[in-house]
Amino acid sequence: MKRENNKMKIKAILFDLDGTLLPMDQDKFIENYFKDLAEYMCKDGAYEPSQYTKAVWQGVKAMLLNNNEMTNEERYFWELGNMFGEESAKKAYPVYREFYATKYLEGKAFCSYTPRSKELIGYLKERNIRIALATNPVFPDIATNARMSWVDLKPEDFEIVTTCDSVGYSKPNPKYYLDIASKMGIDPCECLVVGNDVEDDMVAMDVGMDVFLLTDCLLNKRNKDISIYPNGNFDDLIKYINSKI
Repeated sequence: MKRENNKMKIKAILFDLDGTLLPMDQDKFIENYFKDLAEYMCKDGAYEPSQYTKAVWQGVKAMLLNNNEMTNEERYFWELGNMFGEESAKKAYPVYREFYATKYLEGKAFCSYTPRSKELIGYLKERNIRIALATNPVFPDIATNARMSWVDLKPEDFEIVTTCDSVGYSKPNPKYYLDIASKMGIDPCECLVVGNDVEDDMVAMDVGMDVFLLTDCLLNKRNKDISIYPNGNFDDLIKYINSKI
């Protein structure tokens, strides 16, 4: 279905989380995350820190390049198995889950609280707009649920939540967005993607989705001209959504 003059009403909104519904300093959050993960996984001497950090980066890269051959989490541990051996990777899994239930939660210090995200989600649910949490699925469910809770949201607020243990694509692969639309049984042209990352989120335009670039925590690594996208702050976002539903 072709979107005509961008006038089509949308039926579903796919929200990014980090820097969108959850305000954060994403660079500091990620820097701290990788440091803490490496330290935690190496705390009992099972791995050498620099070697494990290298393995983590390789694992994340593999998730970003995954083409639905397996879940992103399986792809990540497949990479760890290649580096450290399959048995070692299996033993690392419970420690990995333990990290996200404990040390990972300290990342909240690099995030800000806003009540507006929960208010907006509630407003949309009252109007029967379908909602997905389209956060890049490189974290497991336990980590994504934690970040949602930092702005008083929960998995039940969304029809779909993408996590590394449930999805086989990642941003900026356009198939990631098509996969969500397929699972929701909705035409991509009836979807609006809201995000703060020019490269990861605005690529949804390539599959016929409407987009809105939230600039409150803007990520624009290549300094792309953002005037080609509907964009603005949270107030502008609400206005844009109201013009589409």
